[in-house]
Amino acid sequence: MNGPTNDATSNKTVSRVRGSNQTGVRAHNERLVLTLIRQQGPLAKAEIARLTGLSAQTVSVIMRSLEADGLLTKGEPIRGRVGQPSVPIELRPTGAFFLGLKVGRRSLELVLTDFLGTIRNRVHLTHRFPSPDGVVMFARHGISQLLAELSEEERGRVAGMGIAVPFRLWDWAKTLGLDDDAMDDWRTRDIRAEIEERCDFPVFLQNDASAACSAEVVFGDSEGRPDDFLYFFIGFFIGGGLVLHNAVYTGKTGNAGAVGSVPIGFDGNKLTQLVDVASLSCVEEAMMRNGLSADAIWSSPKSWDAPAEIIDHWIDEASQGLAYAIASAASLIDFGCVMIDGWMPETVRDALVQSTRTKAAVLNTAGIELPDIREGTIGSDARALGAASLPLSEKFLVDRNALMKG
Repeated sequence: MNGPTNDATSNKTVSRVRGSNQTGVRAHNERLVLTLIRQQGPLAKAEIARLTGLSAQTVSVIMRSLEADGLLTKGEPIRGRVGQPSVPIELRPTGAFFLGLKVGRRSLELVLTDFLGTIRNRVHLTHRFPSPDGVVMFARHGISQLLAELSEEERGRVAGMGIAVPFRLWDWAKTLGLDDDAMDDWRTRDIRAEIEERCDFPVFLQNDASAACSAEVVFGDSEGRPDDFLYFFIGFFIGGGLVLHNAVYTGKTGNAGAVGSVPIGFDGNKLTQLVDVASLSCVEEAMMRNGLSADAIWSSPKSWDAPAEIIDHWIDEASQGLAYAIASAASLIDFGCVMIDGWMPETVRDALVQSTRTKAAVLNTAGIELPDIREGTIGSDARALGAASLPLSEKFLVDRNALMKG
């Protein structure tokens, strides 16, 4: 997400984030500075003052405080201009650490990230289906394993943990090939509280697809990205997120942007939803019908040992469904773009995006403007990174609701 400053980006940021020079609001202003540097990359104090409207003195006080806390560090002076060399201030990678747990229908993953969002280490487990007991046990063991890799000083900088989990898991027992009551424990268990009770830091929880969308907003490449976009993440089931004014909108129940439920066709009284054609469960079913192990797609998202004809058929059907869903969504909100990402090799994702563009271009879209359709910039780690972004956002970034009002 960090990148060179340009006038268009600077003006857009100024319109959203403004500081206050009054006393008693330094916590907000510190978050504002950290958010700005995360969005735009290293900045000199004078540039920070210009973009935020804060006085030079206020910015200096903030910078000293954040440097003393180990969150910021000075870069190499930029020479060659008239006057004193400009010294860019940047985020210190080891300033804070975060844990992100992804709970998937077929796998669990726990990552440790630094302040820049770089994954330092991870633990992974493939399973037949997630159970609360299994997730809590995996999390506790994984936390101990990952924290043991840090120094004592670094362990003191672990600021929190996030959990990305599909909501209403009990609704999917039949789809996962289980008895109807096999996942009923999810109705009453609070895995966030159970994990947090043994941690020295706060634990947060969010819908897995919304978390993946959060990763795109917090850590993704924002250059040229509109403030409003629709996001799809393809895992065992397809899900997504809705971004308005550069903030993830989750709605009153936390489930806004449930794109998997978008209707894409009818056959009599039978409704076909996007989840029925654009999920990796479709690939798994095709593999099993052909007598092949589905482990070929769940063991690693980097490469799939799967027949080309199965993948090509899935891309054809999934892209058609995505094209319909995008056209439907565009009739409600005039998105700047649509982003598609998922647990899959980049070559598969790129082919899916290109096929979706092609199919969307031939739809009858009279009365609506189709958005630009592009690849996500995070990849298969989006859900785990999105989980890790929850404590980061809570503690170090400007409140998203404030950004939307600003």
